[in-house]
Order: sequence, then C-alpha cells, then structure tokens
Amino acid sequence: MKIAVIDGQGGQLGSALIKAMRADFAGLDITAVGTNSAAAAAMLKAGADRGATGENPVLVACRHADIIVGPIGIVMADSMLGEITPRMALSVARSAAAKVLIPSDRCHHFVAGVEKQPLSRLLEDAVEKVKAILGEEC
Repeated sequence: MKIAVIDGQGGQLGSALIKAMRADFAGLDITAVGTNSAAAAAMLKAGADRGATGENPVLVACRHADIIVGPIGIVMADSMLGEITPRMALSVARSAAAKVLIPSDRCHHFVAGVEKQPLSRLLEDAVEKVKAILGEEC
C-alpha cells in the first residue's frame, strides 16, 4: 500500500501521523509531500520513505497513492495560509485514493457535527481509519 501524507506549515501534523503509522505498521510505503521544504523535511525526519516539496509532487503523489492522509485543508484551494493551490486541492479531491482527512479549526475550517478534540485523539482516530482501510484492502 502506498500512503501519501500531505502537510504544510511546519509539517507537525504530518510528522505525528508518520510516527504513529510507523509505530503501528511495518512495511508501509510512505511518501511525504510538503507544501514547503520545512514540512517535507520534518516528515522525512519522522520516518517517511521519501519526500518532496511543492505543487507538482502533490499532483504526482495523488496519482500513485492508495491512501492520502492530511489535514482537511488539503482539499480546499487557498487553505493553509495559501499553501494549497487550486490544482493541489483538485488533485487530492479527484484522486481515487482513500482519503483520511483530519478536521481542524485553524485557518477558518469548521466541520459541522465534529466536536473539538485534542490533536492526539484526532491522530489516533486517523491511524485507526488507515488501519481499517488496510484491513479492507489486505
């Protein structure tokens, strides 16, 4: 299974996801795609197999991934302080990959029906959803 973790800003969310997935799963093929070099570097340090930065790597990763994981902003043009371009958001949204999106109330993203939870709980839930997807595919 090929997993693409997409994150921006400093890559803290993506790094935490990668560490958690590495702790629970052996042999995952994880590609970290940062919207900036700091995010990509942080995710590589967290244990991604490879990493890249920018719009085109997001487009390519979305074509090849079985699962895409990241903050909900990766499907919204101009989110994450403008780091997500319209082409990036469209590429994630149109990808045939399963998507595990983490809600956030940062950058004016509010998801109705979702209670505010600590980031640690959101990360646990995201990893559980990846496990469920892997269970379905295996």
